[in-house]
Amino acid sequence: MKLKDKKIGILIESDFYEQEIWYYNFRFKEEGAEVHFLSRLWGQPSLTFKGHEYHAPFECHESFENMSVQELRSYSAIIVPAGMVADRLRWTDDLAKEPPALEFMRRAFAEKTIIKGIICHGMWLLSRAPDLVKGRRVTCHNNLYGDVLNMGAIYTDQDVIVDFPNWPEPADLVTARSGGHCHVFAKQIIKMLSEQR
Repeated sequence: MKLKDKKIGILIESDFYEQEIWYYNFRFKEEGAEVHFLSRLWGQPSLTFKGHEYHAPFECHESFENMSVQELRSYSAIIVPAGMVADRLRWTDDLAKEPPALEFMRRAFAEKTIIKGIICHGMWLLSRAPDLVKGRRVTCHNNLYGDVLNMGAIYTDQDVIVDFPNWPEPADLVTARSGGHCHVFAKQIIKMLSEQR
């Protein structure tokens, strides 16, 4: 098992792409990883979200809000999936403050040992924090091409891109074009995690 003792967090909300989420849930566990689905629970013990294609239910019991530094550092990777998950998670009732999901991602980006995986429309979540990807090589869904340019990132026309911010330090950002590329995206994340010391 390549990912024994690795912990992966995947953000979740309604309008998720079912095939992608199901794939991650099985594929990462197949390699021995501990998989956690995280969301904003609005003070509830759990919430049930519905998928985009088949309206399949997905129950989430874990929140990223108020996560301690110690717990955050226990994750090897945090993934922002495809579909409308990022759009729903970037909502905030106070426009003067960053959405809680973005605050969480900002904290994750500050931890260089955590691999940040962003696929398809997941880049929407970072649109208010262009500093996180400015000058970094990324790919995304074709519909977000303009967003990525406006964020100052370097769009790269490939299905999966690994960005190395401070070579020879290990890479901590991997992006993929669409939810349909979740298999090659997951394969890259598995490779990167298995190579970590």
